[in-house]
Amino acid sequence: MCPKPFPHFATAAIHAGQEPDPLTGAVIPPIYQTSTFTQHGVETLKAGYEYSRGANPTRTALEQQLAALEHGDAGFAFASGMAAEDALLRATLRPGDTVIAAAESYGGTHRLLTQIYARWGVNTVFVSPQDTAALEQALDSHRARVVWLETPTNPLLSIIDIRAWSEISHAHGALVVVDNTFASPALQTPLDLGADAVVHSTTKYIGGHSDVLGGAVITSTAFWEDQPLTELIRFQQFAGGAVAGPQDCFLTSRGLKTLAVRMRQHSDNAAVVAGWLTEQPQVAEVYYPGLEQHPGHSIAAQQMRGYGGMITFRVRGGEQAARTVAESTALFGLSVSLGGVESLISHPATMTHGSTAGTAQAPDRDLVRLSVGIEAVEDLVDDLQQTLAAVPLHHAGHVSSRA
Repeated sequence: MCPKPFPHFATAAIHAGQEPDPLTGAVIPPIYQTSTFTQHGVETLKAGYEYSRGANPTRTALEQQLAALEHGDAGFAFASGMAAEDALLRATLRPGDTVIAAAESYGGTHRLLTQIYARWGVNTVFVSPQDTAALEQALDSHRARVVWLETPTNPLLSIIDIRAWSEISHAHGALVVVDNTFASPALQTPLDLGADAVVHSTTKYIGGHSDVLGGAVITSTAFWEDQPLTELIRFQQFAGGAVAGPQDCFLTSRGLKTLAVRMRQHSDNAAVVAGWLTEQPQVAEVYYPGLEQHPGHSIAAQQMRGYGGMITFRVRGGEQAARTVAESTALFGLSVSLGGVESLISHPATMTHGSTAGTAQAPDRDLVRLSVGIEAVEDLVDDLQQTLAAVPLHHAGHVSSRA
């Protein structure tokens, strides 16, 4: 935990874990680019550091930031978002266990559960993110160990009631994990709503500049198998070794310091773009939780402090029209990633969620996903306007064939 209480997010983002260097007074903590540390004695460490797989001061600083911002017991930095997810699942699952996951999940998470953990004897049951009755039924039918959700979901931006899912899951003895990548702790703190652990691809909004790969797990004070969840993750991080390096930790920490202001601009820009898209004849439907017509808008307004920078929309004309849009923008870069200061566009069915092809969880092929950056919003709208102008208007409706 952060050694000092910082009640306001923007202040904690800048100061948590970021004490000036005690030796030189440097405002920015140094990068400890070292693999190992000398010791006072055979069993006596200097400041608790022995080997950088176990701990590194630069990583410690980032982990304290993450814990403070997510209101957690401890934070753990990993080499990627998938490494963070894998560490959490390895720490909490055994062969024969069941995971219940929201049906709208990142393609990499789907691949990890259904193609990697399935071989390890772990069963995954997918339920609708909007249906708490289906969640309860699944928990009644399966002795689930972990309930996994992300909100807003990827790519349809559905909103899951974290508090309701946590209460139902805990009543059945299941651990609740929330992927908070899309919202970031600037907009949402799932541990405050009952979740037991939070995961992030810190590559995205937390890093914020598309220049560093990383992941994180932040734990609550929950116990699992009569052990603190924090200690289970700490052991898995050390034993598995998929840790973030000091240079990556430094870049991620630097990104965190501007997260509050960036998320405000992402959200402001996305609100304008989403509203504009609803008025375009080439667009069949827009998914953005900040729109009052969004089915999850009221829940988002309760559990979020803004609606984020992600938008998904359906293009009239089906898959080919959607691919044309994704490939034709000038300012929006065609990319699988998101959350950077620059705007990006993708075709989820063939890019971020290609691993779900042929399954019930595959996204429709007429979807286009936007990661709205912090550029001048007028330029973003102009780019989309010129792009959509190239989509023929004679197509009606949308094609919802699965990948």
